[in-house]
Amino acid sequence: MPELPEVETVLRGLKKRVLGRWIGAVEVRHPQVIGGSPDEFVQEVSGRRILSARRKGKAISIELGPRSKDEVSGDRYLLVRLGMTGQFTVNPVAEPLEPHTHVRMALDGGKEELRYVDVRRFGRLRCLLREELEKILGGMGPDAPKITQIEFRKSLRGRRSPIKSWLMNQRMLAGVGNIYADESLYFARLHPLMEAGRISADQSRRLLQALKRVLDHAVKLQGTSFRDYIDIEGRPGNFLPQLRVYQRTGKPCRRCRRAIERVIISGRSSHFCPQCQPRPRPRTKRRRTSTRRQI
Repeated sequence: MPELPEVETVLRGLKKRVLGRWIGAVEVRHPQVIGGSPDEFVQEVSGRRILSARRKGKAISIELGPRSKDEVSGDRYLLVRLGMTGQFTVNPVAEPLEPHTHVRMALDGGKEELRYVDVRRFGRLRCLLREELEKILGGMGPDAPKITQIEFRKSLRGRRSPIKSWLMNQRMLAGVGNIYADESLYFARLHPLMEAGRISADQSRRLLQALKRVLDHAVKLQGTSFRDYIDIEGRPGNFLPQLRVYQRTGKPCRRCRRAIERVIISGRSSHFCPQCQPRPRPRTKRRRTSTRRQI
């Protein structure tokens, strides 16, 4: 599933290849990947210029230019969510279509087009107004690379969920998924089942440092590819050989040589080293003291 480094890689490709270009004819080949009416999507997106693109968490918002004097610049946005298997690429128009190509958007010049491919169709493309976009982005937590240590520590307080689940909660922290949560917890030497609210100040500092370092490294290597993820040029990411625990169940820890283990948390696989990431002690129940008066 594309996470922040993969989405950031796609964003950088979009900035390099399509900024300033016009969107011509738009073809929706499968309506399920469109948020709202496919006909309205085609009508709203076609004929607009791509002004800018930015990312928050795993979402890309593309600013579209006005099509008439009645519209204001920056009033329309194309929101892109890649879901689990989404691919957003620039291709020559003459290039044969890949299976599961659901949307085609012609680019000015007539020789290239943007294509959205999605095997499982969990991703979405949606054209919306600025107010709608701000509401959606406002419902997300801080973007993971930008959150401060104070914000990070404050958000952890009182949380009873496992730290792995907290890291993946997009309302708490935007952009982190299964891969980079596992990797960050490994480098911070924290067990994924540790209760988020019980993490000390020193542990939260180590975790945030590890998280930002892992994300930055993954972005520099264009993300992680297992099967579906490719960048806008159709190239896979290069972070896979760097993984320390994710999907390495049974393989030796690169630090201590103990076998990597797997546990299911909230329906998702979590990978960790039992030596480097010791299981937290269970919370002890407080004994209730009697308030009955002694006679």
